[in-house]
Amino acid sequence: MEGDPVKRLMWSGLLAGIGLLATIVTNRAAAEVWRRVFDEEPPE
Repeated sequence: MEGDPVKRLMWSGLLAGIGLLATIVTNRAAAEVWRRVFDEEPPE
């Protein structure tokens, strides 16, 4: 894999995409917990 820059680029894209999805899901989950605990919208 070290010799194939296309595979390295694809791997980097996959990591970035999964990281983005994880961030979105975590943010939404935290906002929902905040709403349930404090009964208000989370701060910006």
